[in-house]
Order: sequence, then C-alpha cells, then structure tokens
Amino acid sequence: MRLRWLALAGVLLMSVGVFSACSTQEEKFRNTSVDFRAQPGNVVDMIKAYVRAERAAPVPAGPLPLRTISAEELARGQGEATVYRLGHSTVLMRLDGEYVLTDPVFSERASPVQWMGPKRFHPLPLELEALPRIKAVVISHDHYDHLDKASVLALDSKVERFITPLKVGNHLRRWGIASDKIVELDWWQSVSVGSLKFTATPAQHFSGRGLTDRDETLWASWAIESHEARIFFSGDSGYFSGFKEIGERFGSFDLTLIETGAYNHLWSQIHMLPEQSVQAHLDLRGKAMLPIHNSTFDLALHDWYEPLERAAIAAEKFGVRLATPIIGAPLNVRTPAETLAWWREEMLREPAQLATSQ
Repeated sequence: MRLRWLALAGVLLMSVGVFSACSTQEEKFRNTSVDFRAQPGNVVDMIKAYVRAERAAPVPAGPLPLRTISAEELARGQGEATVYRLGHSTVLMRLDGEYVLTDPVFSERASPVQWMGPKRFHPLPLELEALPRIKAVVISHDHYDHLDKASVLALDSKVERFITPLKVGNHLRRWGIASDKIVELDWWQSVSVGSLKFTATPAQHFSGRGLTDRDETLWASWAIESHEARIFFSGDSGYFSGFKEIGERFGSFDLTLIETGAYNHLWSQIHMLPEQSVQAHLDLRGKAMLPIHNSTFDLALHDWYEPLERAAIAAEKFGVRLATPIIGAPLNVRTPAETLAWWREEMLREPAQLATSQ
C-alpha cells in the first residue's frame, strides 16, 4: 500500500497541472477539440481508482531486455535513417547523417524531485558521454517525463538547437541555455536546421510544471523531414481529428512514434488508449508504427506490458506494421526489420495474465 501511495504522489507531482485551477486568461493555450479540466469530482475518482487498483504487474518482475549502444557505433552510423528508442519518449534518430533527440529524460525518476516519483524500470542503454553532436533536441511539452532539467543541462554542450513549442523555451532560458540555441514554434510553423525540417503540429494535451502555470506553455506533436525519411513524433495526446489533418497535409510518414501508455478511461481525452494509438497511425498514413511512452515509468493503472500487447493486437487486426525493438536496438526507418514481441516472454514471469479492463 505504501508503494501505491508513493506512486500516486509521484504521478500527481509529475503532472500537477491536471489539478490546477481553471483559468480564462487570454495567455493560456487551448486545445482545438476539447478543453480538458479536471474538476474536484474527477480528482476524487482518480484517487479512488489508484487506491482500489489491483494490478498483477505494475513494474517488471525482472530486468527488461536491453541493448547497449556504444559511442563507436554512433560515430560510425548505420548508413541509413535509423532510430534508437532509449526509453519512454526519448528517441535518438540519425537522419541525413545528423542526430536528433526527442524529449530527453535521462534521470532516474520522472519527477520534480529525485527522491520520490515514478522510477525507471531499466538502465539507460548508453552513457550521456557516448552521445555524439546533436543537431536538434525536440521537446513536445513541459511535463516532467518529457522535459527534464538535469538532462537538458547535461546535453547542452552537445546540442546545436533546442526546438520547442511556444514558451517552453522560457524554462530552458531560466536554466541557463543560451537564447540563440532555442527555437520556439506555434502549431504549423516550421524551422530548418541544415537539411532537416521540423514542423510543430497539433496535439490534444495540456502543460504545466507547478500549481500555478497550467497551460502557459504550448504542447505539440512534430513532423520531422529529411532527405532520407519523414518521421512523426506524437509527444502526448488524446485521440482527435488533428491526426487526420496532419496526415492529409504531409501525405505520409515512413515511421510514426506514437504515444502508447499511461492511459486510463478517466483521462482518455489527453492520453490515447492503445487502440486509438493505432488508429492515429492510420490517420497519419504511416508506413510503420513504433509505440513509445511505455515500458520505462509506471504512470498509470495498467500493467507495464499492457500497452504493447494491446497495440500489437490492434495492429494485427488492422494490418499495421508494428515495430517493437528492445530498448537500445537500432531500427531502420525506411525498411524496418521484423521485431519480436519481446514483452510476451517477460509476461510469463508475471503472476497473472494481462488485464485489459482499464
């Protein structure tokens, strides 16, 4: 019970903006389809759900399979567009010979403090010192499991540009990142860094890192284009019509990195269920889908392996090519090799079968 309460406290700290007071001030950012506001009754329901939840496997029973990435491997490159999933929503990609990093979180906990909050299930597949020069770090929004101060500061000397939604750059400037390294974009605005083009696209979520800054910074998904490939990075989002519009505007994506985890029917407006994640991929006209935002932190009420299992079932039903490499394994963007459902072997260690009631 104590661990459950600590987990709840950590999640509330990480996404405290959900419970902050509603504001009608003009400077607040808004979603296009819904205005997600947790009323007192919703908060009570969420707390009750955490207290009453009976989960077979909130965290893995043993070490997860992981592939170590060396500095030599990254310096050598793979020769073609390649992505490495480093954990949660942190993805390292090599495009046109340059490296791009999304939502870097290298700390032990996704939390404002490192003595409490969601703790990672697995070690990092590489040391920060092993990272090469990074052409751009792309940030989706300012929640603690996507924007980590310690990681940003540790990466600063390696990064040419930090690309963020509007006003997220204010956090970086307060931390000491030089203003000329920061680019802030509104939805549908673009910036090119070398041969790479980054477009901020809509998402259905919210923002805030404290009790008083709800929705003062923008959240976004991202279209990343290079000569070699086109990649979509969802950040965090509920399912909405914006995915179809993005797909129509861009035509198709070689690979979609889609949020698939930390969901529940109580907050499905801002975090997709796995079946919705697969539908978002179809709306985006993606060729292959890599589920992210899972298998690193315990941020909801489902078992740790449920997001991947449910996504795999939905992908098979709709003929979607699902890429599920183990953490640290390279994935060719244009021609992703078949990957195994590695979590199913881990499920055999768990005391009960998959629960899909959330």
